[in-house]
Amino acid sequence: MSSRYREVYQSWKSDPEGFWAEAARDIDWFRPWDRVFDAEAGVYGRWFAGAECNTCHNAVDRHVAGGRAAQPALIYDSPITGRQKTFTYAELLAEVTALAAVLQDQGVGKGDRVIIYMPMVPEAVFAMLACARLGAIHSVVFGGFAAKELATRIDDATPKLIVSASCGVEPGRVIAYKPLLDGAIGMARHKPERCIVLQRDEQPCELIAGRDIDYAQSVAAVKASGREVACVPVKATDPLYILYTSGTTGQPKGVVRDNGGHMVMLKWSMENEFGVKPGEVFWAASDVGWVVGHSYIVYAPLFHGCTTILFEGKPIGTPDAGTFWRVISEHGAVACSPRRPPFAPSARKTRTAASSRATTSRNSAPCSSPASAPTPKPSNGPSSGWIVRSSTIGGRPRPVRRSATIRSGSAACRSNTARPASPCRAMTCRCWTMQAIACRPERSAMW
Repeated sequence: MSSRYREVYQSWKSDPEGFWAEAARDIDWFRPWDRVFDAEAGVYGRWFAGAECNTCHNAVDRHVAGGRAAQPALIYDSPITGRQKTFTYAELLAEVTALAAVLQDQGVGKGDRVIIYMPMVPEAVFAMLACARLGAIHSVVFGGFAAKELATRIDDATPKLIVSASCGVEPGRVIAYKPLLDGAIGMARHKPERCIVLQRDEQPCELIAGRDIDYAQSVAAVKASGREVACVPVKATDPLYILYTSGTTGQPKGVVRDNGGHMVMLKWSMENEFGVKPGEVFWAASDVGWVVGHSYIVYAPLFHGCTTILFEGKPIGTPDAGTFWRVISEHGAVACSPRRPPFAPSARKTRTAASSRATTSRNSAPCSSPASAPTPKPSNGPSSGWIVRSSTIGGRPRPVRRSATIRSGSAACRSNTARPASPCRAMTCRCWTMQAIACRPERSAMW
């Protein structure tokens, strides 16, 4: 297949707003936008101003209605616990709807914040999507983070509720999450009203009466009632999530990402950057506590109608480095993204515990896409929120460092320093895509 890169690049360059308006046709909207890009809104402008949508609908509901109900949506693979489970799109919808009802019963609604402090289990994905379904804003905190760090994020996000688990499982040890959660709430000035706790067999925990709710029991009760919860329409510019930086360079900063531009950009990237078709299996070997996990474990593959893999394991030690190839081969992944690619996340909107959510931070290089960082007005591309910049796309060209995870001799190994900037300068560089055993790199629409 011949490359369409220059054709696509020129299309974006000649009419940026038309380019992203065309890409936005792949998303379901409850109300169309008034303007593709409103240069006067906010500090850097806003994408798809006036539009209404719902992220959960585009990730789950529309695929069930569109004929993918029986297709696997999520494959949970845990070499640490020895468990595997597959959820079809219909089963995913049932789980998400039930948890959304539980959240709703606890007073969670549009605009409320919910912290998700979970290991790499399917319930973490259900929680993210359930929040999106209600128009609530989720903030995933990396599972096992120290109580003090969790307390800082509780005080900043002021969540109405926390979804957690009794423990996390690492090679050779079990990490008790509940004592960390209780300690964090004890330290925090803000006290969440409720905690929904998933009891894991590896280490159940004591629940605090009047505050803690058993995840499995509450979800089972909703399922038995047959209750349904509809997707809540939100503005395209409304927040979808807050994701905090590590805080290693100072106070943790909460990166806020919106709904509309986020969906457009991630949906577009699946075929144009990774060459993946709807119905195929994609694996981002990351963690939902990181932005890569948000984008390419949960949201992008589901927007695209793919099957995504949720891996509770490590690159080595579960039981050895061969586990990557076992997962790829066993589940038929056609493309894979590295666990920890050398991307530099940068904030579109940040907030610290001492600042307001509207505080902004500029990137070293502006971007022009729906899911990109701030762009000087007038903008050439959509979205707001977290940017993931590659080593070569955006800014000045730089040599591509080869990675041992890239299939030897593939087109993905070749330096692309001669290529012009991508239509999305925030796009994940294909040179850092780990080609799976069954990968067909020649199918990429971009390269």
